[in-house]
Amino acid sequence: MKANLYRFCPQCSQPLVERDLGEQVRRACPDHACGYVHWNNPTPVVAAVVEHEGHLILARNSLWKVPFYALITGFLEASDTSPEAAIAREVEEELGLQAQATNFIGHYSFARQNQIIMAFHVPACGTVSLSEELSDIIRVPPADAKYWPAATGLALRDWLLRQGHQPEEMAIPKLQG
Repeated sequence: MKANLYRFCPQCSQPLVERDLGEQVRRACPDHACGYVHWNNPTPVVAAVVEHEGHLILARNSLWKVPFYALITGFLEASDTSPEAAIAREVEEELGLQAQATNFIGHYSFARQNQIIMAFHVPACGTVSLSEELSDIIRVPPADAKYWPAATGLALRDWLLRQGHQPEEMAIPKLQG
């Protein structure tokens, strides 16, 4: 899981301490009257296997140092009415495409970032227009798509298998330096 970054209570500003809460040790406020406990629950994320004009769209994030292409993803925000609405919003924000449907694929853990990912197949229409978050996209025929053996890659694999494809696993590029 992602390292706990909280050092101070967000309610009363006292330094957090380790406290045994039965099943687990958690960071908590030492002031029992305050009662704050940092539960470190996973962050909900949505992901899309975007299908556009017969191809899958994989995107490269502008901040990634390694040339790697992946699914469209984003955080489920408090203003989103549902995970389906969130992924339709993300596809429009990041690619400029309109979701025609949002079909649930499954949920996947991304423990390294303490995230739970809800993945959807999103057939989309319109003209691709990249947001500033993305530096590039590639279009891949579904029959040629390879999956990476983690988180959103497993969602891609599961969707491809349901479509009758036999996808190959690809190696995940290592970060340099």
